[in-house]
Amino acid sequence: PGPKVGISGLFELYTGAILGMTEGTLGKADARRYHWLLGSTFLYIFVSNLMSVLPGGLPPTDNINTNAAMAIVVVLVYVVEGIRRTGAGFFKHMMGPVWWLAPLIFAIEALGVFVIRPMSLSLRLFGNITGDHMVFGIMSDQIPFLVPSIFLGLGIWVSFLQAFVFTLLSAVYIMLSVGHDEEDGHH
Repeated sequence: PGPKVGISGLFELYTGAILGMTEGTLGKADARRYHWLLGSTFLYIFVSNLMSVLPGGLPPTDNINTNAAMAIVVVLVYVVEGIRRTGAGFFKHMMGPVWWLAPLIFAIEALGVFVIRPMSLSLRLFGNITGDHMVFGIMSDQIPFLVPSIFLGLGIWVSFLQAFVFTLLSAVYIMLSVGHDEEDGHH
């Protein structure tokens, strides 16, 4: 890096931070392999959330459809990569260890993968960003001096935190999917 602080240094810092965060969950190789998804997801959510701290700004993440689309992409990567890396082991893992409970466990796991995980990602982001935006609006109307600045700071923090949580949960979901090949090799 050059001696001056600039846009390239900022992106280098950002890339290193995201890789560092996801390496703890996915390991070094997989963090790099899925950086295209996790890095862009964090950046998109963070920048979108920051729109809520601009006067009159409406963040795209306060729309459940935007969040659902992002969550569906994460689930698709989860499933495709799980199948690609573990083959039939992906579905075997979803059936549980007891053969006679396999249909019930598979149904519960499928519900979790295809419905609950994307809903939890979508609703968590939607609720927190919408709630933050509403609180800021109400407090700005009630006390127009000084208090809005406190809530602007809180809004920036919430913007970062929600991008972090969505990205980290996405990394955990991917790790759960691609990590089965190591597990299955030890059984």
